[in-house]
Amino acid sequence: MLDEPESALSPQRQLSLLSVIHKLEKAGKAQFIISSHSPILMSYPGAEIYLLDDPIQRTHYKETEHYQLTKNFLESTELYFRHLFEDY
Repeated sequence: MLDEPESALSPQRQLSLLSVIHKLEKAGKAQFIISSHSPILMSYPGAEIYLLDDPIQRTHYKETEHYQLTKNFLESTELYFRHLFEDY
């Protein structure tokens, strides 16, 4: 069980963690339960993703808020900055 392992990992190291997870999983030596907000970690092929809302429900990777926000931010950074930094 891992609780937000991305908090101490750069994106590059998150990719390295995915590689380690894959090696252990394919060797039949481990399975993982990971609590994460990281779109990188959530992207693991075949991962079952659950939203811990009421009720708890399974969801698809691209339907997660974290994926959508990250994707939209990277595609339209200037729009987010315009909104975030506008004078009130």
